[in-house]
Amino acid sequence: MTAKTAKDSGDGGLTTRNDVPPTPASDVPDAGLRSLNHYKRALPGWRYRERQRVLPLIRWETPYLAWMQDKLRTPALDSYFAITANLGTHTFFMVGLPMLFWCGYPSFGKGLVHILALGVFWTGFVKDFYSLPRPLSPPLHRITMSGSAALEYGFPSTHSANAVSVAVYGLLMLRDPDNTLPPTTRSGLEILAYFYAVSIVFGRLYCGMHGFLDVVIGSILGAAISLVVFHYGPPLDEYMHSSSWVAPVIAGLIIVILVRIHPEPADDCPCFDDSVAFAGVVIGLEFGTWTYGRIPGDPWVTHAHADTTVDVTPLGLGVNIARIVIGVLIVFLWRETMKPLLLKTLPSLFRLIENSGFILPRRFFTPASEYKSVPPGSRLDTLFPEPSDFPRMVESIRHPTTRGRSVSIGPQSAADAYETLAYREKRRRESMSSHPTLRTKASNRELASTKEEEDHSGKVAKVSGAQKSPLNQYESQMGRLPSPAKENGETEVRGGGGGGDDDVDDEMDEDVMFSQLVKPRVRYDVEVVTKLIVYAGIAWFATALIPIIFELIGLGTNGLEPV
Repeated sequence: MTAKTAKDSGDGGLTTRNDVPPTPASDVPDAGLRSLNHYKRALPGWRYRERQRVLPLIRWETPYLAWMQDKLRTPALDSYFAITANLGTHTFFMVGLPMLFWCGYPSFGKGLVHILALGVFWTGFVKDFYSLPRPLSPPLHRITMSGSAALEYGFPSTHSANAVSVAVYGLLMLRDPDNTLPPTTRSGLEILAYFYAVSIVFGRLYCGMHGFLDVVIGSILGAAISLVVFHYGPPLDEYMHSSSWVAPVIAGLIIVILVRIHPEPADDCPCFDDSVAFAGVVIGLEFGTWTYGRIPGDPWVTHAHADTTVDVTPLGLGVNIARIVIGVLIVFLWRETMKPLLLKTLPSLFRLIENSGFILPRRFFTPASEYKSVPPGSRLDTLFPEPSDFPRMVESIRHPTTRGRSVSIGPQSAADAYETLAYREKRRRESMSSHPTLRTKASNRELASTKEEEDHSGKVAKVSGAQKSPLNQYESQMGRLPSPAKENGETEVRGGGGGGDDDVDDEMDEDVMFSQLVKPRVRYDVEVVTKLIVYAGIAWFATALIPIIFELIGLGTNGLEPV
């Protein structure tokens, strides 16, 4: 049961979410789906078996994460890790990456595009393949500024992959023999890279958003991607630039095929959306690399090709600011023009294709035959901010109390809810197997009362006459649901923990839990093609076309020398 608000006092108490209306009863999944059989039915047998092999590790580490979080949490750290988590998101990099191309660091920018695209795609691929939940809440508190992040699966951590890949790639660049930075500057940047990676990775544990396995595998994946891109990225760029038109076409086809074979998730997880967006970015980048020097006025020698940087300081501060502002405006103009145009024209084409016998949409995407048009103003992605988002972003930086940090307890996504029910069932079966003679509700309630006594603050008192350890205390909260917030800010965790729960109460808890989940937005089949085209265009503009526009309006770099 999710409890979130745009403003949070930082005391860790359960708050109330008012900005998302409860899901209508008609949209609540049938009770028959709320069981371990959900994933057995939704996944192919071999994927389900792989999932079941990893799931015990996710459950095993949860009490340790809760113990660590309980020992370390303070309001200041809550704010720090919630805010700095934005530095590991795709949105942060999508806003910043184009500026590297306009400020004289095209080689570094292309490297970052490649490692981030590979990281987002492959972590999303693995997430949807395994369909594993995040560590259970309760006992963990979820601290986040992103509502969409909670809808994704937990294994592996994309934040960790992004942060470690950027840090490792930066360290490799700094330690390159050709690096000309002063030793003190190089050492300072290396320390900053280490701190950045450790802060983001540890923050995912602190915020209760990921477990040890999530961040370890995500970090390993990020480091491996950086090593591959560092050693093989420059030869690929050289080949892409010097080849015929066949090379970018083949690269685009390979990327489209990878998007097509992206595993279908068991739940409505938005990982695929981010993978598609970054796939479009790579298509645009590779095509832009191929066009360097092939368009009249293209300043590729001093801007975007080969392993060089360009010192743009001679242009002056005002010109450089103007370049960034104009570049950003062009990118937004492209997106705000092409997105509504494609969403208006593509449904008719998709309906024609569907009537011909071809089914294009994936699971959880509404086919064109079921809607007349995409509603105007639909928020089809959160990867790249809308122009209307910037006032809110500026306001959130100026005023800490409006930063949108939320502390929630309880399931936030369908994956969370199913895992809560699955763990509840696991505990119930364990209790029944250890006491085979106790089969009735009354006997189970008696068993529960002799095993555990819990006061209203959620503190466990005794188990069979012995004091429970902290880890056992946190473990006893797994599979339970938080009750509504009390006036004093305390949260009571109740229900679903052992073999003595009343079946009627459990069913009521399930109805409440599923009805109060954050409901994923409606997704349309045309979104996949729309994102590929829009984000490919963003990357092509940022890397190839906008520098030509700079030359045409007198803000170019053709008069400068590469470093």
